[in-house]
Amino acid sequence: MTTTLLRTAGELHARTRTGRRAVVMTMGALHEGHATLIRTARGIAGPDGEVVVTVFVNPLQFGQGEDLDRYPRTLDADLALAEQSGADVVFAPSVDEVYPGGEPQVRITAGPMGERLEGSSRPGHFDGMLTVVAKLLHLTRPDVALYGQKDAQQLALIRRMVRDLDFGVEIVGVPTVREEDGLALSSRNRYLSAAERRTALALSGALFAGQDRHAAQEALRARAREVPATRARAEALSAIGESRAAADAHAVATAVPGGPAAVRAAARQVLDEAARLEPPLVLDYLALVDPSDFTEIGDDFTGDAVLAVAARVGATRLIDNVPLTFTSFGAAS
Repeated sequence: MTTTLLRTAGELHARTRTGRRAVVMTMGALHEGHATLIRTARGIAGPDGEVVVTVFVNPLQFGQGEDLDRYPRTLDADLALAEQSGADVVFAPSVDEVYPGGEPQVRITAGPMGERLEGSSRPGHFDGMLTVVAKLLHLTRPDVALYGQKDAQQLALIRRMVRDLDFGVEIVGVPTVREEDGLALSSRNRYLSAAERRTALALSGALFAGQDRHAAQEALRARAREVPATRARAEALSAIGESRAAADAHAVATAVPGGPAAVRAAARQVLDEAARLEPPLVLDYLALVDPSDFTEIGDDFTGDAVLAVAARVGATRLIDNVPLTFTSFGAAS
């Protein structure tokens, strides 16, 4: 497959469309995480559809003092990776093409969800992100757009914008791709020295610790649910020596601290240890949130949640997250 490089929306609109158009939006410096998005898009679009990869470093979502100027720009390598992964088109517009006449006077506002976590640490970031996503959705006119779950808050806000403002596009989230050592793939990983990378592994390590604690709790809850609280069952269990095990499972599964509090504590321990490394990890936030609005969940929460972390190692800021699902003690497995 030969991938076509286009620079203007006019060139893109002039293409003959057959089948579904799937779009993957990037800021370039493509890596295996982006390749996974492109391959997934290829599968969705099918052989008769079209995959468009956008490459645009959006100035609106970089705050003062952030890394806009040093953000890697590697278009030739991006074009090669996009072609290898199955893209039909790389759309790499200039700033003037996306924002003719300068920065837009009218922008998308992310609302309360956009002021939490990443939004609190990077004021205005999500307004700029949503504005360029809206622009690129209009410029590329896709049937489906794909985004990585590593940027969980971004994905949630895009889904909310598409729903609230009636964009006629399907949004697909693609699971985070990790390097062999567990570090989530990111264009910013290339900034890390060897020592900084060792410290940075605490981000995924903390998430995995929280995930493991959660899995253990859920296993105990499932075990406890398998023991109905009936006299006949209790007598039968006692006869074969299982009553103590069932009681222990119930006690541990419902003990305090447990649930979200235990997950946070397990993750926090790893991050606290990393803060004492050289170079140290400087935590921005650790949060266990409801993905519908990115507010912290309570200890009685049931349903899907996201355990998210952001931190700096040296001059590099990294984010990561894992999804979790909390069940109630009495819920069916």
